[in-house]
Amino acid sequence: MNEHDVHTDPGAITELTDAAAHQRTEVAQDGSAAGYKARRTLRVGVELQRQVRRRRTQFVLGFLVLLPFILALSFEIGQSDPNRRTGGFVDLATASGINFVVLTLFVSGSFLLPMIVALFFGDTIASEASWSSLKYLLAAPIPRHRLLRQKAMASGILSVFALALLPAVALGVGVAWYGAGEVVSPTGEAAPFADGVLGMALAVCYIAINLFWVAGLALFLSVITDAPLGAVGGTVLVSIVSQILDQIEPLGDLRNYLPTHYAMAWADLLSTDVDWSEMTRGTFSALVYGGIFTLLAARRFKTKDITS
Repeated sequence: MNEHDVHTDPGAITELTDAAAHQRTEVAQDGSAAGYKARRTLRVGVELQRQVRRRRTQFVLGFLVLLPFILALSFEIGQSDPNRRTGGFVDLATASGINFVVLTLFVSGSFLLPMIVALFFGDTIASEASWSSLKYLLAAPIPRHRLLRQKAMASGILSVFALALLPAVALGVGVAWYGAGEVVSPTGEAAPFADGVLGMALAVCYIAINLFWVAGLALFLSVITDAPLGAVGGTVLVSIVSQILDQIEPLGDLRNYLPTHYAMAWADLLSTDVDWSEMTRGTFSALVYGGIFTLLAARRFKTKDITS
């Protein structure tokens, strides 16, 4: 069939022409169509639903639920003394349910948790660019600053939920396996179960703040590249290099300026007399690094040439 074989009702053409002639599009003072409100575009709830339905989100959350069971099973298969009152985090893991939570955070804090935050934030803009859907979102029209902010907020909510999910499941598994006894610190100090729960809640809050630099860096890399794997991998690589440099003692006080130097400062919460100095420095360091990377991401995205 070619174009000469198509028959169109002349009456229909006339009706469409008249309708188009009488259609009036009202324009607001800023040049936008009447009724358009930027705050109604790409709401956080809508973006969250999109992210939760993705396979990688479901896989990550599922693995966080499964990890405490894997750790508990490992101790069951191996040899562990549930009555130990001395040793490191691993040695004391079976002393109580809270100690099991401490172990879970200890083994996941150096690589797994930063990787999860990097995944959620590094995949925000880069994934849309790789799918060639970023330009359509901006043509919706969604203001650039709002697009970046809404996606960052959704990633932040998912990250905080993931960081809270792991110790919550670990607490349930730990209490079921090892009871709700006292939390024992590596220094031999003991605290009631309730104090231990409060300490772990504060530890999760500190970890979330401390990983803000990871979120900011991943967001910045997500803006400057169209490859999600590059943004996520680059952030994780920086984290690993920072941890390696932190182990080199000849660097001296220069290690204090590394973003990962205060990552384990939450362990001070296990003491009966908590020293807040390390956590205060860690919070300040994370906020400074995270703020700088976030501002760089916003500035770069504002002027970026969107071609995909």
